[in-house]
Amino acid sequence: MSENRHHESRDADREDAVLGSEEFEKATFGAGCFWCTEAVFQQLKGVHSVVSGYSGGHVAHPTYQQVTSGTTGHAEVTQVAFDPDVISFDELLEVFWQTHDPTTLNRQGNDFGPQYRSAVFYHNDEQRQLAEHYKQKLDESGAFDAPIVTEIAPFAEFYRAESYHQNYFDGNPYQPYCAMVVRPKVEKVKKVFKDKLKPAQ
Repeated sequence: MSENRHHESRDADREDAVLGSEEFEKATFGAGCFWCTEAVFQQLKGVHSVVSGYSGGHVAHPTYQQVTSGTTGHAEVTQVAFDPDVISFDELLEVFWQTHDPTTLNRQGNDFGPQYRSAVFYHNDEQRQLAEHYKQKLDESGAFDAPIVTEIAPFAEFYRAESYHQNYFDGNPYQPYCAMVVRPKVEKVKKVFKDKLKPAQ
């Protein structure tokens, strides 16, 4: 195994340990390109791990190329390990719905296809109830100009995306997509959710 592959394997093992810890709960969100969603949730205190991957489809262990074809049924998602004593699932939902457009079916901005759909894959019945209630409350309040089309579905499988997708914004802040699409979402989180941010490094 190369040195890089060795480091990647150790990183994945550490993230799997966090995701499997009883101390943390898991949440799985699809909100368009996972580079954006990952960067958003990484800002929040109480969030211990954010891993980009694929959920909601019918193909086992899909590749990025397969998912982008739109034929696997998978959405690009991030799986978040969080400490419920620090940040609640409700608070994660608030950030989720305020940092993407949940009214556009299978689309976020210029990204088209079912892999970019808005989705909450709930891990237990409490998450399902909270997500459905929050969605209904937003629709009734007229928070958005159109009905919310976010899919709320049971979590089944999570397939970790390729290593080059992990921590993408941190590693590529000046890449054009990151500069034009991801950074504005991160800046919005820092402005709107100041009380939920991790301390500055």
